This record gives sequence, C-alpha cells and structure tokens, in this order.
Amino acid sequence: MLSNARLSKKPILFKSFTGLTVRGFDDIYDNEMAKRYCLHEIKRLSNREDRRERSIGAGRHFKLDVKNRFLMLLVYYRLYITYTLAGFLLDLDQSNLCRDMQKIEPLVRKCVPIPQKMYKTAKRIRTLEDVEQCFPGFIAFVDCTEQQVPRPESKTRKKAYHSGKRKRHTIKTQIMVNNQGIIIYKTGHKRGKRHDYIFNI
Repeated sequence: MLSNARLSKKPILFKSFTGLTVRGFDDIYDNEMAKRYCLHEIKRLSNREDRRERSIGAGRHFKLDVKNRFLMLLVYYRLYITYTLAGFLLDLDQSNLCRDMQKIEPLVRKCVPIPQKMYKTAKRIRTLEDVEQCFPGFIAFVDCTEQQVPRPESKTRKKAYHSGKRKRHTIKTQIMVNNQGIIIYKTGHKRGKRHDYIFNI
C-alpha cells in the first residue's frame, strides 16, 4: 500500500512521484496544510447546514489521514494515473478516492500550485488569437490528416490500409502549420494503419 511513511523512506521515488522532496512536502504540510485544514473542513461542512442532522464532526471519518490524502492528490497530478490504479495503490474504492480528492483539492490548491482542470474553462479554439492565448509564443502545430481510399483487393494491403474504423481504408499525411496558418512542411502518404503518435516526420 502506498503511504507517506513508506514512500518517504525512498527520497528519489518520492520526488519522482510527487514533484517535491520529502523535506519540501513536510514543510508545506506542517506550515500550510495542517494549519488550514480544520478551518477548511468547517467551511466545507457548513455549506450543508440546511441539510445537516448532526453536528459537524459526526459521521464516518476518512480512511486516510490528511497527510496521505495530500500525498494522494500530488501523486495523481504528477503521474496522471487513473482513479482505478490510485485506488488500488491506496487500498481505497475508486468512488471513495474520487470524493476524497474533490474534498481536499481546494485546500491543496491554496498551498501548492497544481494544474487547473481544463474541462471547467475549456472552449473551442476558432481563431489564431485564441491559439496564441492558449499557447503563447507557439511556432508551429503538427497534425495528421486522414483520407479515405478505395478498398484494396489484396488481403495484405487491406490490413495495412485499414484505419481501425469500420470499413475505412485510408492514407495519412502529417502536416506542420506555422502561426500564420501556412503549411510549412508535409510528409508523404503513409498507410492508414500507422498511428498518429508514431508518424515519422
């Protein structure tokens, strides 16, 4: 089971998993998290005062302590693992892990600069100004296009040109576009089976 006590014995792995040294993690926890946690919980639970039947502090407690939940969130953001894997590593049900992370995330965000979830602020990029705003100083974008071709007769060629979509045989071309919207480089055609990520420029 992954825990602060176990992981802190291996400083190299700790920094790789969390992005912080053991000492840096402890400093943030002692000076920021521990001091703010009680007030954060009172404020969070007070938002449900109209539906609350018992006083604040009653009910089932978290399985993990604050320090391990802080570690859990850092590992999730650093390694970007799935909830399923994180739950297995921490011996927690996937749904409980998700709820625990949502409850402590606002507090962690006040103490450590963690990435903002893009689905809350994302919008469709339509103009070069939008691109510049999302990716300041960009030089070029690289992407692949896919064009459908007639179905080959040979079984070998059918397999090579099949794109993975139903009854679609394609060729792919990789294109590089600069910040003026002009194509500055284009590869030759490749078979549709080739994945975009392993496309050779």
